[in-house]
Amino acid sequence: MDPTSLQRLVFLTSLLSCSTNQACLKVTPSRSQIFKYEPLSLRCEDASDGWTVRRNTSIEKITECGVDKWGKSAGSSCNVSSMDPLDSGVYWCESTEGSTSNTITITVSGGSVILQSPVLPVMEGDDVTLTCRTKMADPPSADFYKDGVSIRNESDGHMTLHHVNRSDEGLYKCSVQSKGESPESRLSVSEKLTTTAPLAASLSVLVLVVLVVLVVLVVLGRRRIRRKPEAAEVEKGEDVTYSDVKISQSRKKPIKQSRRSQESDPAAVYSEVKTKTDVCYGDTVINTNRRREIVPEPDVLYSSLK
Repeated sequence: MDPTSLQRLVFLTSLLSCSTNQACLKVTPSRSQIFKYEPLSLRCEDASDGWTVRRNTSIEKITECGVDKWGKSAGSSCNVSSMDPLDSGVYWCESTEGSTSNTITITVSGGSVILQSPVLPVMEGDDVTLTCRTKMADPPSADFYKDGVSIRNESDGHMTLHHVNRSDEGLYKCSVQSKGESPESRLSVSEKLTTTAPLAASLSVLVLVVLVVLVVLVVLGRRRIRRKPEAAEVEKGEDVTYSDVKISQSRKKPIKQSRRSQESDPAAVYSEVKTKTDVCYGDTVINTNRRREIVPEPDVLYSSLK
């Protein structure tokens, strides 16, 4: 498989930014195409111990720098003194636990023309300059192509894309009259991070918190309303009423009785009503003898308030 075909098959999924928690592969010189016999340095930045440089080429499976007879390993770095077209492929960093960094596609050209393009994805909205180079001369007049279609000719060998976006992604190459053309390199554009996304996320979290609080308040309110009647019923149920009614139909006894006999008369009715704080005693005399004249007696009422 030639380098151009490899470029078409492998989509560059490089990282958007390198963080302190993940290694990031950097190459020197910082371009995706180099000439045959040029040196190349690869370095795993922000990497702890145990990270190494690995690659996958058209003639080899995954191999490690310094172990599989290519490059010279120095910790988390790898130096190649002379690159060959057979070294074209995908390079990345990998830890002993299996974590990986961004990937970079390197194309080694055996011809006279290369295209200098960014090795990492460019940020949406940025300006990008592509340069057509030959081995011995300054950048000459060159024709630039995207996905096999001619874009324009630049007399100084530099083509600048202003405010790039996703539509600018694709395979680019250049050609120089009487010198030939370069291999193709993919230009990748990453979405520009804005402050609106974090703000939207913060607002979503805030709305969610407010909704949760409202639901909790509604539930608590309903429980409180339900408990009020239950509490009232419990308080009401504590009131106890005792009533004992006895009726005597004795006709032989005189109506006039002493106060003491009235208290012991079985015809007396005792009614006791107890609440939480009040106690009331009542004494009622009922006589069913209608033939005799009822002489009113002074009422007896015992009342005790506590």
